[in-house]
Amino acid sequence: MYRFLDFTLAIFGLVFGLPIMLLIYIIGLFDTGSPLFRQERVGCKKKPFILIKFRTMSLETASVASHLASTSSITRLGKFLRKTKLDELPQLWNVLKGEMSLVGPRPNLFNQKELIEHRDGLGVYNVRPGITGLAQVSDIDMSTPELLAKTDAEMVKGMSFSNYFRYIFMTLAGRGQGDRVNQSK
Repeated sequence: MYRFLDFTLAIFGLVFGLPIMLLIYIIGLFDTGSPLFRQERVGCKKKPFILIKFRTMSLETASVASHLASTSSITRLGKFLRKTKLDELPQLWNVLKGEMSLVGPRPNLFNQKELIEHRDGLGVYNVRPGITGLAQVSDIDMSTPELLAKTDAEMVKGMSFSNYFRYIFMTLAGRGQGDRVNQSK
């Protein structure tokens, strides 16, 4: 049932979001020269997939979890995209392809060993990763791997039709701050 909702809402989002995405893409060409960001992430059953987002950091930024990157690497456009969560729009393509869900645990990098260990032990990788979920609307990010894994497992266990829409609406209403970046760098 959730796959049907994901597919339907992703098509709707891509069709109606296309003008916004084109505008962001064009502005992104002037911001970094490369407006789309592609990165290998851990998917369902720990299968790798390529996540697509709008670029929010400079091209030279190392491929690490956001909380390990420096705030100085975030571009001016990137600050706006992160604050409004518009950087996530291209992930609707990942949802359409079945690599992600609208609601699920945020996909992590393969080099986040501690998070992988905690999530693996709690069965979090048995579901598709998502664009948003309980951790995101609760301001829990990847800088606290054990708490994140427990929150993800709680969400997976308690997933229902109403919670699916609740997390989406909370995200659209601006709940959650997104992944933090390192303020000291």
